[in-house]
Amino acid sequence: MAIGLSLLAVQPVSADTIVLKNGRRILALSVVEQGDKVRYQTAAGELSLPKSIVDHIERGGARPSSAASLAMTPPVADRDLANAAAESGAVHDGAVDREFLAQAVAEARSGNREASTTAAMAYHSVAVFEMSRGDLEHALADERTALTYAPEDPAFLLNVAYLHLRRSESKQALDYLDRAKRVAPDNPDIPKLAGWAYYGLNKLKEAVREWQRALALHPDAEVQAALQKAQRDQQEEENYRENESSHFSLKYSGEAEPQLAREVLRALEMHFSAIESALNYTPPEPIGVILYTQQAFADITQAPGWAGAINDGRIRVPVQGLKELTPELSRVLKHELTHSFVRQKTRGHAPTWIQEGLAQWMEGKRSGPTAGMLVQIFEQKQVRPLAELEGSWIQLPTVEAAYAYAWALATIEYIVQVEGMGDMERILDRIATGSRTETVLHDVLRSDYSELMESTVHYLRQSSGN
Repeated sequence: MAIGLSLLAVQPVSADTIVLKNGRRILALSVVEQGDKVRYQTAAGELSLPKSIVDHIERGGARPSSAASLAMTPPVADRDLANAAAESGAVHDGAVDREFLAQAVAEARSGNREASTTAAMAYHSVAVFEMSRGDLEHALADERTALTYAPEDPAFLLNVAYLHLRRSESKQALDYLDRAKRVAPDNPDIPKLAGWAYYGLNKLKEAVREWQRALALHPDAEVQAALQKAQRDQQEEENYRENESSHFSLKYSGEAEPQLAREVLRALEMHFSAIESALNYTPPEPIGVILYTQQAFADITQAPGWAGAINDGRIRVPVQGLKELTPELSRVLKHELTHSFVRQKTRGHAPTWIQEGLAQWMEGKRSGPTAGMLVQIFEQKQVRPLAELEGSWIQLPTVEAAYAYAWALATIEYIVQVEGMGDMERILDRIATGSRTETVLHDVLRSDYSELMESTVHYLRQSSGN
């Protein structure tokens, strides 16, 4: 069975999941049970929940790490007794206390400085809480509100910048980082986040400069790893040619034909319009594209042998020996571009089976050749549950990868063909809020994973005539 020649490249990062009794799931870097509290570390600091509302804790999951899902912790505002009171008043028992917020705002309107500080910390605490649940939109709005009461607080400015980075909005992030630099020029988190912003804008020289400054201010393993990756890219791309279009920044090896580079950009712009229309979404920043020789692609990406292209925030494609755009290369480009759209539309929350299934669908693949095999596997109860296809596929053996791609395509094909692209769009929008994928499917399609697989098999039987 032929498999898709592409891979959404993500590095697994250890994570735990807190499952609440109401069904909500909270992804955390680590979880510790202390007395009647469950304390958990998130991208925005430490939070806690009463143990009474927690059903169980799932240990040792994985989550993607990329420019859109940063494995770095933004600074937290300095804590004192007043701040702690604001934090515990604004968020407690796993929920936001809106009455406390309203009272804090009313008191701040008097012009009292202490009351303004309390209101700022209250909204900051709410933003941290919402960020921990993946609700980046509300987190950003509340962190901006915190800034209205403390416009020069570097921690609040950095949190807003961090949230913009999570939303793939690098230019907006840099605006807030510039403000933070004016009030806290020696804060190492400023160049740390600025490096990610420039990397997202495909400005490697500036990213390297910022990360070097961050390390000079404070040793940091995350920054060191990011710097080494950027320097490898910079060294490889030092003599690459460059070209641009409305939505893309292209670099290509001197061994590639300039005519091929121009044709690649034209094809990407055409695919951009098609995906933009299908998903009702426009990525906010130019997308980086690198055309490699085969050896450079293998050296830089360290991809498994079955991967013919990589999207790790930049689209990386080997084109050695090609003098013009081929139909196969055009399909690979559309596949990888779909990953960029889906990652940014869902704020990095889309599971791999949705990413890869939708990318195959958009490039034009259909399940006809594999329908009979998938039905047989399902009937023999040898099927691998969709829940097991949520995480990274980068370590899958070739045969298992082939199965994963085939089942992902079949599932997306069923959703689009039977339920409609509108439902697919709604699924992506709800996943962007941080909701669990199976919960989203139940809300939109009225199906859990098991029911969705049965519906997909029923569709495959009908479409293949079996």
